[in-house]
Amino acid sequence: MNEQNYEEYWSLTNAYTNYNGNKFLKTLEICVQFIDEYTNEAYSPDKYTRLQHQVLEAVPKNAVKIEDQLFSTRKAINLLVKLGFINSFLISYQKESIEYLNAKTNRKRDTLLSKIVYSYSSFNKSINVDSKLHQLNFLINTLVEVGKLTKEGIIALMLVDIVNVEKGYLTSIELNHYVIIANQINFIERKYNQIGYLTNLLRKLDEIVFVENELYFTVDAKQIFGENLGITIKKRNPYLHLIYKNQLKEESFSIFKVEKCMVEKLSYPTLIASHIKPFINSSEEEAYDPNNGILLSRNIDCLFDLGYITFSDEGEIIFANHLKQDVIDNILHSNYSLDNRFINAKRIEYLEYHRNEVFEKKYRYA
Repeated sequence: MNEQNYEEYWSLTNAYTNYNGNKFLKTLEICVQFIDEYTNEAYSPDKYTRLQHQVLEAVPKNAVKIEDQLFSTRKAINLLVKLGFINSFLISYQKESIEYLNAKTNRKRDTLLSKIVYSYSSFNKSINVDSKLHQLNFLINTLVEVGKLTKEGIIALMLVDIVNVEKGYLTSIELNHYVIIANQINFIERKYNQIGYLTNLLRKLDEIVFVENELYFTVDAKQIFGENLGITIKKRNPYLHLIYKNQLKEESFSIFKVEKCMVEKLSYPTLIASHIKPFINSSEEEAYDPNNGILLSRNIDCLFDLGYITFSDEGEIIFANHLKQDVIDNILHSNYSLDNRFINAKRIEYLEYHRNEVFEKKYRYA
């Protein structure tokens, strides 16, 4: 592996951490309008200075000295360049930047953010330096290769000179090499802010997710930890959870001769091992007790998990008052119920807990 100067790390300035906030959007709007207005004017320090003052006037900084205010403004503009919203030398901006400004919802902007930074970002870029190196793509490709990235692994990737890695990703062995280097040179303590900026960005991207400070593709995380990835306060044991889900699959198979939703009795390609007593409220024994679970389709799991429906001791569905009538009518028309062959004394205890502590309560806070 080629040696390198490890002080040349992935550097991401982050004047704003909220990419849906008014300050970020206003800065982007001014930059886009400025580029349009002066599109025929060649880049120069004077041109850049005029942009800085326009941004500063619209988005004032807290610093007292004008030099410090302008420094913060330059960081904000450079953030747009590094993320890929606008191009170096104020030449142009991405068409998606206009869509981003015009988006009606934060969710729409979140999706556009993922597309923009994956397609156009480069942490080597600045207002007067262009680069075709895509560090984020390199990180995603490495995630594909190794399956998950620990916080240490993400930090170690920031040391990689991706020009020297032709295949476009690191293997597990190569990544471990950089983890050792990062620890040897005390990288995390010295570059704490930049590391925080990168993880802040990663947390905002679609289809990847942090679970217990480890980065996964969302689809992989759901296979390991279950559908409700919002529960990260209490640590799941991934191996015990897989066993728990397999036990529910086997129970369904034993009744239906194929894995099916225990309520809809349909063979969906993806079935959820849904806790009856929520995982976060369960003891270690209860968390992996298959009696504290039922195998459900995504739709039924969502309604059950959020307390819109529950089940009687006989398996009949009970509906919350706030559930829309068309949903209720569809379920009643389909004659769905929890198949009573899955009901035993222990499950009845868990169902009683769900009726008392989850039903018509949890959905209010969803």
